[in-house]
Amino acid sequence: MFARDGGSTGSVALVTGAARGIGAAVVDGLVREGATVAAVDIDADGLKDLAERSGGRVVPFTADVADPAAVADVVDRTEHDIGPIVTGVSVAGILRPAPLCETTDEDWADTFSVNTTGAFLVLRELARRMVPRGRGSLVTVGSNASGVPRTGMGAYAASKAATTMLTRCLGLEVARHGIRCNVVSPGSTDTPMQRLLWTDEDDLDRVIAGTPEQFRVGIPLGRIAEPADIADAVLFLVSDRARHITMQNLFVDGGATLRA
Repeated sequence: MFARDGGSTGSVALVTGAARGIGAAVVDGLVREGATVAAVDIDADGLKDLAERSGGRVVPFTADVADPAAVADVVDRTEHDIGPIVTGVSVAGILRPAPLCETTDEDWADTFSVNTTGAFLVLRELARRMVPRGRGSLVTVGSNASGVPRTGMGAYAASKAATTMLTRCLGLEVARHGIRCNVVSPGSTDTPMQRLLWTDEDDLDRVIAGTPEQFRVGIPLGRIAEPADIADAVLFLVSDRARHITMQNLFVDGGATLRA
């Protein structure tokens, strides 16, 4: 499946935001496909659980993706101790919901520090290693909020929009070296981040049905995504089946954005 530029048996992948949710599902999928995965997160306990169920195929790295030195160190250690990284998936992200007029300077800065700068640091570090080798596949997990306005999510949406474009620009720059860069943009997905937004028993139903007072349509497919749904899209894009796909943004949201 991953024969040309992604994690075939014995190859090495790096995944950020790996301890839970979509990141953990991506790690599990890569392990099933035969890759050894450097799993990066600030959640040491979550990484430990992930590694323990992997049968030795997950190597945990507790690190903050917003720290340039930490990102460089993780990539150095991975390539020295495990092998050349051929697949990189940036999932790490935070959400600080608030109307823009109520968003604090700290929340704005933290959101961009993780969601945009963190992704930039990881993409840059991995691309620098991949270019001389002439192979590799990079996927950034964005959000469908990058493509449509959302009330109470301005900082998050703006950070994801920026990250989407930087990934596509990198894809243009490194395409001649045989490296592909793509984005997967989930909609509402049953993750701990999503559940932080829920306060009532009917919140799941409201997500599926839509909330007109927030100018938000529902999910046409009538279900919320599971982390594995997003991971499957990532696994496709890093595989040889997507060998002629780069600079694309794949929305995996059950049709919720009506592809606006």
